[in-house]
Amino acid sequence: MRLGINFGYQDWGAGLGKAVELAQEAERLGFHSAWTAEAYGTDGITPLTWLAAHTEKLNVGSAIMQMPARTPAMTAMTAATLDLMTGGRFLLGLGLSGPQVVEGWHGQPYGKPLAKTREYVDIVRTILAREAPLEHHGEHYDIPYTGTDATGLGKPLKIIVHPRRADIPIYLAAIGPKNVELAAEIADGWLPIFFSPYRLKDAYGA
Repeated sequence: MRLGINFGYQDWGAGLGKAVELAQEAERLGFHSAWTAEAYGTDGITPLTWLAAHTEKLNVGSAIMQMPARTPAMTAMTAATLDLMTGGRFLLGLGLSGPQVVEGWHGQPYGKPLAKTREYVDIVRTILAREAPLEHHGEHYDIPYTGTDATGLGKPLKIIVHPRRADIPIYLAAIGPKNVELAAEIADGWLPIFFSPYRLKDAYGA
């Protein structure tokens, strides 16, 4: 069993010092990871970077980075940067969030969450693998953009930096049975919420 500490949503201005102390104590006790969250207040990556700068061995993860808030390319760039800065300690937790935040805050259509998540993760992995320039034409993401208003100047690109790890672990936040099934299929880990391990069989038949 591996233990992690989740800092959730908090006032990072007032609680930053205490959070650093907790992260350092978790590292001393042998915890595996520390995680930060975001909704529609502070973002999850900025405080995570601060915690990473004040620890040496503790893995740091996003729980979660909201997919509607960032293009897949921006997420891959952020993941590659943090993994380089932390010496390979970054864990990429992704989630779609809910319709209220997706449409009410980010102004994006909620759409088809399963198909959108599958495409998103595929693009992120392709970028980090750095095997070829990125080209993806799916139902939800069109890269390079080929819409009727495209200039035609966008060409496939390859991430400039060489990621420390092409296989940065990707975790997916999932609740419903189909979402959990997708996480098991395409992700390296699962970020559940409102979950009791004692009810696993009742909820998911596992």
